[in-house]
Amino acid sequence: MENVNLIDTFSEFKELKNIDRPTMMSVLEDVFRSMLQKRYGSADNFDIIVNIDKGDFEIWRNRVVVEDGEITDPITQIPLSKAKEIDEDYEVGEDVSDEVKFLDFGRRAILSLRQNLTARILDLEKNNIYIKYKDRIGEIVTGEVYQVWKREILVLDDDGNELILPKSEQIPSDHFRKGDSIRAVVIKVEMRNNTPFIILSRTSPVFLERLFELEVPEIFDGLITIKKIVRVPGERAKVAVESYDERIDPVGACVGMKGSRIHGIVRELRNENIDVINFTSNNQLFIQRALSPAKITSIKLIEESKRAQIYLKPDEVSLAIGKGGLNIKLASQLTGYEIDVYREPGGEDEEDVNLEEFSDEIESWIIDELKAIGCDTARSVLNLTINDLVKRTDLEEETVREVVNILKAEFE
Repeated sequence: MENVNLIDTFSEFKELKNIDRPTMMSVLEDVFRSMLQKRYGSADNFDIIVNIDKGDFEIWRNRVVVEDGEITDPITQIPLSKAKEIDEDYEVGEDVSDEVKFLDFGRRAILSLRQNLTARILDLEKNNIYIKYKDRIGEIVTGEVYQVWKREILVLDDDGNELILPKSEQIPSDHFRKGDSIRAVVIKVEMRNNTPFIILSRTSPVFLERLFELEVPEIFDGLITIKKIVRVPGERAKVAVESYDERIDPVGACVGMKGSRIHGIVRELRNENIDVINFTSNNQLFIQRALSPAKITSIKLIEESKRAQIYLKPDEVSLAIGKGGLNIKLASQLTGYEIDVYREPGGEDEEDVNLEEFSDEIESWIIDELKAIGCDTARSVLNLTINDLVKRTDLEEETVREVVNILKAEFE
């Protein structure tokens, strides 16, 4: 009966955890040998026969027959009188094999063996999960939300394995409830206290890249390559693409007819605004494309410091900077150039005043902060909201309000 219980325990794991037959045989034999080693001091002269299909096993002990009273090693030798109890035909020097009954080990030993077996199989399963997901880093997985906590979400995959989606890897507008289906990319797999931790992400640029591969066959087939992705999750992203086939328009292929391909990606990313840009090795042209939809009048590159001075018409400045400064920030990350925005001198802003003219009222370091974001005149500062100015500079809100009041007073 104990044999059946033991094998049943193992069979449950075989069905649930999908452990292959050779591994099962090896684990069972190791566990039995460990038990025999503890009981007899050695397991070298034992044969263990496991029949997984029938759900049973046998343990046979091999010993050499010696004359009574001449035993030097009771583990490997058996006296002639004992051998004849097994079979009358045994003689001195012959090998004797007798079956060791599992029930003779006692209930405590049997319980210990079952616990050891269960622990070994669980460890094996954990290792299998670790290896499986270690090879899937960078892949999209689909799972079901099982538990929602303040700092993370517990997700179960199709096999019931636990995956973690931390709050920091969720799009700010993500809102999941138990039972929801969720897609994310595997970004990290590690062992903590002998337990595999699979970390997912929906904010990683890799997630956006994999979504493009799913939606755009030309990217999956290698006809179009994604050169670089930068994003502020849930807000805006810029994707630089290049085609290896002159007949294929990479931007058009990624967007699809009437936006059919990109709409699915935008929905998955909670309406994240995605700009698809044609990659080029011409830095000036690449910067110009990255700052779209703003139309640039001229560009001056300073290669030593990797800076780009952009000159635009006054009404194009806000387009180049974008809401909350996102457009210029992402364009800078995409191109690798620190971008400074300048208004073209003259034109419709003749009544404007250069910020340097306020140096007696505004400290020079504050003026430098404003110029660093492309605001070199009074009106260019006043054209932005106080919130935008606070977000894009390192200035306190109180300081920004003081500056705005000084500039307004000039025109009043």
